[in-house]
Amino acid sequence: MIKQLSTAFLLLLLISCNQQPKKVSQELNSPNSKNNITFELNNGVPFYSVSHGEKSVISPSKLGFVFKNNDSLSSNFEVIKMETTSFDETWEQVWGEKKSIQNNYNQLSVLLQEKSENKRNLEVQFRAFDDGIAFRYIYPEQGKDSVFIMDELTQFNLKDDGDAWWIGAYQDNRYEYLTTKSPVSTLDTVHTPLTINSENGLSISFHEANLKDFASMTLERTNGTNLKSNLVPWADGDKVKTNGSFTTPWRTLQIAETPGDLITSYLILNLNDSNKFEDTSWIKPHKYLGIWWGMHIGKYSFWESPIQGATTTNAFEHIDYCEKLGIDHLLIEGWNKGWTPAWYENAMHQFNFTKEADNFDLEKVTEYAKSKGVSIIGYHETGSNIINYLAQIDEGMELYQKNGIHDVKIGQVGSRLNMKEWHHGQFGVNYYRQVLETAAKYQLTVNFHEPIKDTGERRTYPNMMAREGARGQEYNAWSDGNPPNHTAILPFTRFLAGPMDFTPGVLDVEIKQGYEGRDVHTTAAKQLALYVVLYSPIQMLADLPENYDGNPAFKFLQDVPVDWEDTKVLNAEIGEYITTVRKDKYSDDWYLGSLTNEESRSFHIDLSFLDKDVTYEAQIYADEIGTTWNKNATKVAITSKEVKSSDILKINLSEGGGTAIRFKKL
Repeated sequence: MIKQLSTAFLLLLLISCNQQPKKVSQELNSPNSKNNITFELNNGVPFYSVSHGEKSVISPSKLGFVFKNNDSLSSNFEVIKMETTSFDETWEQVWGEKKSIQNNYNQLSVLLQEKSENKRNLEVQFRAFDDGIAFRYIYPEQGKDSVFIMDELTQFNLKDDGDAWWIGAYQDNRYEYLTTKSPVSTLDTVHTPLTINSENGLSISFHEANLKDFASMTLERTNGTNLKSNLVPWADGDKVKTNGSFTTPWRTLQIAETPGDLITSYLILNLNDSNKFEDTSWIKPHKYLGIWWGMHIGKYSFWESPIQGATTTNAFEHIDYCEKLGIDHLLIEGWNKGWTPAWYENAMHQFNFTKEADNFDLEKVTEYAKSKGVSIIGYHETGSNIINYLAQIDEGMELYQKNGIHDVKIGQVGSRLNMKEWHHGQFGVNYYRQVLETAAKYQLTVNFHEPIKDTGERRTYPNMMAREGARGQEYNAWSDGNPPNHTAILPFTRFLAGPMDFTPGVLDVEIKQGYEGRDVHTTAAKQLALYVVLYSPIQMLADLPENYDGNPAFKFLQDVPVDWEDTKVLNAEIGEYITTVRKDKYSDDWYLGSLTNEESRSFHIDLSFLDKDVTYEAQIYADEIGTTWNKNATKVAITSKEVKSSDILKINLSEGGGTAIRFKKL
């Protein structure tokens, strides 16, 4: 049921600057008064501050912009009007980690006007939620057909220092770096989400929501614990090019009493527009196999060669595995012309999106898959040659639609788009949105790799299923790999933005067929736990299919859903451990995933999240005694027992290990 309190009332209306005091102030509380935003206009300069209960979070921080020719829009303002509104609705996700989401906030809109001859207007909208705050700028058209933003002056002056988990901005490999932990007071310029355990005891995370036709925001430390918006520029140095008006993304700050509460905050989604699609029947969360891991470990090649991965023969074999293992989707990478050993060398590589590679027949493969009840996932690798891709995108997507394909993975490997523009600048933001909208026209869901960061647009475009945007599983195949704590950090950083196609599920964690000296730095049981801890509506079963065939642990991967009724975090410390439970959207079953970093741990799990007065069978997949991430790591102990909501269940996690449990209602 949607409930909107639409009554807006005028708080302040000052007719002339002669009537306006030197300082104007207005407070805004969240619905349950957990968070407070204070707006101030002090001698014509706008500021805001944020508190959580009695704790100050953001000290007074400036607002404003610099346009071209050093034209500043940040001072000499007067308040024209301020008004508040309240809003409360409950809406349902097409798919997601939680079916029903409450969107409840109080809003303060402040209309500012310059006192100078130009008398330009700038509106700032603040929203106070019980799980955080957000604000954005609205600059209306005011007589100019273009405005170029050169800097956003928004400050985030943190009252307290704290431990921050971050990835440095302006690196050629986008977001694919290990996370660094250090005090806020030592940061340089970093990507968001930026998550902090504050010295005041709160867990907070900076990000943005509803990013469209604007530059992505990074955060630059100016001094001490003071941060500032740093917009990713175009190649020519402009930050944002507009047609004379603009609305920024929401600048967001999620605020929680515990790190786990950040994960169950839906503030980012709530700040996006509602679903644009009337028909979503073609959008289906799923698990999938792929001709993929074999390419990364060197069993196959991406290109035409004696060990070519994408052949009709290999595709038929994998389709047969899908049927045997009960998995109804299959990803095939490298099926089209253009793949060579040098495709990733940033040279405006030319891929063809309709012509098949030698030894591959798309029509035969899709027809055979259909006969086995399997859906093929298409793949478009652009090599960051966006000119080439957009010239062919309609023809390429139409080919997929013709062959009954409803899902496409799209890669943008390269340090720059078109070898010159940042992936996360305004050019990239608009490119990714254009591709998403084009895909919808052909009823295709999208999985972006080498993406722009997620800012909640999956609410508006539910065909935006997942994306990469961090170091995923493949780094374990051909590099030093991801350390055991990596997946104990991601839920509190990258995953706060939205679903990630991490590609878990490698049960042969020793990678027996792969490159010498490479392995996955987890236990096999932890790989199972990742399906509950790391949320995505599309989950790859990343291993070679022959490693699943006959493996008792594979039963959990067959059972675990990808679409959920509810999500709870039972315990969590960033970079240390996390235990998450989720309820299946289509049954009464619950699933638990618990994982740790390099340390072994034992937890006593309170099962009160289960339905009362009901017995469940707990099907437990745990680290076998003596197993660690680098010793007997493939061993999984599988047991079962009956439990009730009144029980306490002890689980043991080995070093770099995990536990996965299905609670089947009896």
